[in-house]
Amino acid sequence: MTNIVGIDLGTTYSALAILNAIGRPEIIPSADGERLIPSAIFFDEENPDMVRIGIEAVNSRHLNAQRSVRWIKRHMGDPNYRRTIDGKDWTPVELSALILKKLKEDGAIEHGEIRDAVISVPAHFDEVRRKATMDAGTMAGLNVIGIVNEPVAAALYYATTRNVSGNILVYDLGGGTFDVTILNAQGHQMDIVCSQGDHALGGVDFDRKVLEMLEEKYKQEFNSDLIATDEDRARYEDEAEDIKRTLSRRTVAKKMLYGPAGNMRVEITREMFEQAIAEWMERADILIEVALEQAGLEPGGIDKVLLVGGSTRIPLVQQRLEKMFGFTPEVAVNVDECVALGAALQAGLTMLREKPDDVPAGIASGLKDIQLTDVCNHSYGTICAPLDRETGRRVIQNRIILQKNTPLPCEATQTFYTLTDNQEEIEVTVTQGEDTEVQYVNKIATHKFKLPPDRLAGCPVQVTYSYDVNQRMHCTFEDVESGRVLEVDLSLDQDGKVSESNIKEKEEQTAAVGHSKVE
Repeated sequence: MTNIVGIDLGTTYSALAILNAIGRPEIIPSADGERLIPSAIFFDEENPDMVRIGIEAVNSRHLNAQRSVRWIKRHMGDPNYRRTIDGKDWTPVELSALILKKLKEDGAIEHGEIRDAVISVPAHFDEVRRKATMDAGTMAGLNVIGIVNEPVAAALYYATTRNVSGNILVYDLGGGTFDVTILNAQGHQMDIVCSQGDHALGGVDFDRKVLEMLEEKYKQEFNSDLIATDEDRARYEDEAEDIKRTLSRRTVAKKMLYGPAGNMRVEITREMFEQAIAEWMERADILIEVALEQAGLEPGGIDKVLLVGGSTRIPLVQQRLEKMFGFTPEVAVNVDECVALGAALQAGLTMLREKPDDVPAGIASGLKDIQLTDVCNHSYGTICAPLDRETGRRVIQNRIILQKNTPLPCEATQTFYTLTDNQEEIEVTVTQGEDTEVQYVNKIATHKFKLPPDRLAGCPVQVTYSYDVNQRMHCTFEDVESGRVLEVDLSLDQDGKVSESNIKEKEEQTAAVGHSKVE
């Protein structure tokens, strides 16, 4: 039987889920029997070819922090990030692929080859981060049939295990990222309305606040630094995480600090912790307000709030949400596992849509009533130079082609015009962002598009962007008069650059991607 799986590639923990014979998702434990594995990597000192993943890697970093990697998801899509170990520069894509390979190989022990997979990403991930995640899956030997937004995956699992209806707000606060998604659910029919998020807001930030408190208390007692080495920092990062977890169950957490100037006993209260993370909670509240505004809703228009991610166990999170919405948020699913379980469901839906003959009858029957409509989580455009009617001068600006929150699949076309006589090329750039000002949007990719010679200004160039249900973007640039077409499947390599193999040229053009200094 074809194995259909979903993967939650998390900042702090990762998980793999598979669809069983009747189309229900189940977590596959690791070879160590763990349902979640820490997203941690350690390169063995004695055997450089051995790479440890998971809890063993977490424990090993206390011995040699320079050979360990954690929280790599926060660097996904960053072309400048490298981790050098034994003379090799490891990219975020390569490091993430090691974690995915571990999940894949452990899952194969009991279930056989793991091949077709959907990988989850934060809803706010930009195109570079999304494609880097897919590249990591491919590098790990997976056939990545799609990606799914984490809160969407959680809602998908939630709606298939509960009888729900109305407007649902998914509050997804994990180890490294935060998302808030609003959707409308009527049984197994789910329509995503909008999403907001922050890729640098999560449990890791809370841990660092606790660590700062420990360092401050030690400094006050001994007038000395608590942390002297990278190994000390690794150890106390884990102690800080343990304190955070303890304060979700109790009002006080106690620890012994063993520093270079002496040892001391410390107490961190829940009140101290809540004051320390207040700024992060306020940032999350602002993102909720933005999402509500985009959805055209007041807090009273939300029927249920669903908690997702381990950091939602913090009592302050639940208290603030209850105050905002007037009712207790729901923990109806396992906050740590629901993203992987929902990703497996999304994988099944994707296979049914694209390769129905490969889906066993039992799985197909279990998925037949599920319908999900997702949205485009960012706006995509190109750079152009229209005439300012007041000044008569051309102004460089970002022109949005695909609007944020457009239901998927979607496609949009706009026509631009060449600027000068005898113009033989256009610099085309695909942008991502909501602003018309060029400096406030991300330039995903830029290239040159060759045009025929000896023509007057004002020749039309049609730009078409499409976004499919698998979160894949396709761009087409067509010189209307000559019929020359540049087609780009927006996949990026580990350096954050467009892969030439994903660019199809018709007629005689050169490889390219989207910006255009055209009108």
